[in-house]
Amino acid sequence: MTPKQREDFLQQLLALHAELTGKTPMRIEPNRTDETRVGGDEDEQPLNEMMQTIASSRNRNTDGTLARVVKALGKLREDPDSFGECEECGDEIPLGRLKAMPYAEFCVACQNNKDGPKGPVRRKHLTDYKS
Repeated sequence: MTPKQREDFLQQLLALHAELTGKTPMRIEPNRTDETRVGGDEDEQPLNEMMQTIASSRNRNTDGTLARVVKALGKLREDPDSFGECEECGDEIPLGRLKAMPYAEFCVACQNNKDGPKGPVRRKHLTDYKS
């Protein structure tokens, strides 16, 4: 990787860091703050709980991405020559992957191994439960 490419990734990571730290955590207020209060819409509470769950998941994802961005920035500062190398196998992470996710830690093959098999879920058959 050239010094120019490293500088481009540094700028991209700094911009992403600024964007992520500038976001305030999503918060959905409960619509029923008092146990005795019953809303007019029976679907209101489950919908609100679903929105709270989505907001919580987005906040966790943002925190995880921010941690990976900080780690990548540290790697660029402390050991710039190792930036862009897979942490598992040491191979070069493809530039296209780094352009899409400059905080990528693994090459595609190692990430696939880490994520586990993907595929259709097979229905269980009676013969799957042999004793």
